[in-house]
Amino acid sequence: MRISPLMSRQRRYLAAAVVIFALALIATLGVGDLLSAPSPRLVGAAPADLAAEVVKIPYGQNAWVAGWFVRGQPGAGSILLLHGVHADRRDMLHRARTLHAQGYSILLIDLPAHGESSGERISFGYLEAAGVNAALGYLRQRTPGNRIGVIGFSLGAASLVLAHPQPAPDAVVLESMFPTITDAIRNRIAAHLGPLSVPLTPLLEWQIPLRLHFSSNLLRPVDALPSLHSNLLIMGGSLDPFTPARETEQVFQVAPQPKSLWLVRGAGHQDLYDYAPREYEARVLPFLQEHLQAAPPTLMAQAFAP
Repeated sequence: MRISPLMSRQRRYLAAAVVIFALALIATLGVGDLLSAPSPRLVGAAPADLAAEVVKIPYGQNAWVAGWFVRGQPGAGSILLLHGVHADRRDMLHRARTLHAQGYSILLIDLPAHGESSGERISFGYLEAAGVNAALGYLRQRTPGNRIGVIGFSLGAASLVLAHPQPAPDAVVLESMFPTITDAIRNRIAAHLGPLSVPLTPLLEWQIPLRLHFSSNLLRPVDALPSLHSNLLIMGGSLDPFTPARETEQVFQVAPQPKSLWLVRGAGHQDLYDYAPREYEARVLPFLQEHLQAAPPTLMAQAFAP
């Protein structure tokens, strides 16, 4: 049977499409493996100026989070600091120093599958939540009677919300938190590959149950947030390509009262404290003071001293 030129071209196009799809699948499998791969590293000793105690907080079977605990003034409040993906507790040191200078007790941890904590896979907040709850329990035990606050960036923020902590912290700062894992994947692909995010996002999301053994439907902080009855400060960068301002506003809309929103002008998906330190302190320190400690006026004056 003779094959017409049209049929020949169609077969070539089909073969090319199959090859392109196969290459895309292989590439996304590799990317999926990299994104969820653990991020272990030696963190080492705490900076001498913090006088921190090394802690290892168990949760589950053969599972723990590693961290540093810094004792503050009695009754001044306690704050848990949660870093972003592929980072460790050292990324929160600037906040720790500033907050400890205000009298707070501080706990910095490596999220599960990060730094010196246990964990076989990064799970984008779902499995990390157990480590966060363990850290909150430890902080309450070490600082009885203190009000509890949490500052979480990106993955740290999502992990706190997905933990459904009970009792809820008294004050929570959520920085650059993705609404859903679908949004997080799509935005990151779009930032690098533009419209290819449309076909590639489902290929990456499809891998979540295969690698992590739970549904991607469990990675929706925007659905869990309404049950977090804390005083909330929600923040994000106005130019963040990974968690765009519209998504930060979406998160704010579903959050329960009392709440406030700060979009940091010009900031991307980065450490908002490093980007605008004085503005950050002017927003965050009064928020924490109001809900965690009854401080004399001189304490707040020190916070804004040059």
